[in-house]
Amino acid sequence: MKTVLITGCSSGYGLETARYFHDQGWNVIATMRTPRPELLPESPRMRVIALDVTRADSIAAALEQAGPIDVLVNNAGVGLFGAFEATPMTTIADVFATNTFGVMAMNQAVIPQFRERRSGVIVNVTSSATLAPFPLVAVYTASKTAIEGFTESLALELAGFNVQAKLVEPGYGPSTQFAANGAERMAGLVTEPYAPFAEQIFASLGQSMAVTEAIDVAQGVFRAATDTTGQLRFPAGADAVALAQAS
Repeated sequence: MKTVLITGCSSGYGLETARYFHDQGWNVIATMRTPRPELLPESPRMRVIALDVTRADSIAAALEQAGPIDVLVNNAGVGLFGAFEATPMTTIADVFATNTFGVMAMNQAVIPQFRERRSGVIVNVTSSATLAPFPLVAVYTASKTAIEGFTESLALELAGFNVQAKLVEPGYGPSTQFAANGAERMAGLVTEPYAPFAEQIFASLGQSMAVTEAIDVAQGVFRAATDTTGQLRFPAGADAVALAQAS
């Protein structure tokens, strides 16, 4: 029975992914900054532990508590929508702290046990924003695109140790808490000159027929975690698949 550790399980894709792996018979270590065990099935195969990927001490404590794992899923992330011109550099740093440096820190902390054991899979969750340009998410896209390049190189670096690195690229998920979770962070970032353009973008999103559901991402992560073909990228959701095919 294999064990997966998933970051960012308090809502959205991470929560659904934890449930999905559990349903497939895996041991699941679901992590979140503030543990809420009531969100997940009560089971001897489900553990909920605290983890803040922006803090080295929290990462070390979580991994010590988790014990050996077979798969690491880096799902924790923060969203940002707004004009780049209006985005403070401190906010940009906060986004990169979680979406980029937090993912790298988790990878670096887990790789030694995978390398020594000569087995393990790392799944880094990015975004379909890396597949095609999307306006008013320049900072978010940059933070996720960095992980795309990082994972491409890392996969080659670890192949000699029989350790795999994979990418899952979710599409636009209106059912997630992207906007709600980042409301304070995004306040004031759509300034008056950009307001008409932002209204057009919101209207086009509302008309989109193909979207991504949380289960699409959970299944995509599971495919990546269990893949034996050497595939690197796994678009998740109808819109993400369409973008990947067009690119």
